[in-house]
Parts: sequence; structure tokens; C-alpha cells
Amino acid sequence: MLCKRFKTLALVLFTGLALTACGGVDPNSPLGLRQALFKQMLHTSEELGGMLRGRIAFNEADFIAGSAKLDRLAEQPWQHFPKVKEEDHTRAKDEVWQRQERFQELARALEASTAALRDASLVSPLHSAALAAPMQRVEDSCKACHKEFRAF
Repeated sequence: MLCKRFKTLALVLFTGLALTACGGVDPNSPLGLRQALFKQMLHTSEELGGMLRGRIAFNEADFIAGSAKLDRLAEQPWQHFPKVKEEDHTRAKDEVWQRQERFQELARALEASTAALRDASLVSPLHSAALAAPMQRVEDSCKACHKEFRAF
């Protein structure tokens, strides 16, 4: 009886592990690369927003470094969107590939807003109140693109 339970448990565990391994995204694929970049952008943006909203203690050096990092990251994901849709498991809508001009327009808007935030963070002395509007433009740029091109 104990042996039968052990075999059943082992089979369930093995099946679960096998299914988990099959469902992953290749981290070196275009989808995997852009997902990793977007996650880094989200994490960095949340830290910056948290500093401005009081959820995280405001640290001038961390904010300057974070805004520079976000600006660098904002230029990178677009190269990992192939000209023709290849993946079935992407959260990007088909419109990314059907409306490339608009997609690129929103990508450039995000890049401009992160550059403006970076520039605002270089004005000394740094005041969190002066960073609120540039940070909001970054967040608005993200939301605009998600609204049009991301399938939630």
C-alpha cells in the first residue's frame, strides 16, 4: 500500500515538473529578451515612483542612478520585436505588427519621457516635487502603449 502511494506521488511530481519545464519562454528568444527588459523597466519605474510617493525613502543618488537606468532600458526592448509576429504566447496584441508606425511612435514617446526624467534628475539641488511631472509622463507613456498594444 505504501509503495503504491509512493509511486503515485512520484508520478504526480514528475508530471508537474515536466509540464513546468515545457511552458517556459526561451530567455534568449525575442520574447524572452523583451520580457526581461520590460520587467527591469517596471522594477526600476516602481522604485522611482515609490520614492516620489513616499513608499520608499527618497535617496537622491539612487533616484539619479535609477532614472539613468530607466532611460537606457527604454531604448532596448524595441529591437526584440521582430517585423513579423513569431510567438503564440506573447501578451502583445497583433496590432503591434499591423500598426508598426503607431507602435514605434509610442516607443519614441517613452524614450523621450525617460530622457526628460533623466535630465530633470540632473538638476541640482534635486527636489522630489520637481520630478513628479516627468515621472508621471513616463508612467503615462507606458500606459498609452499598454492600452493600445498589450493584451492583458
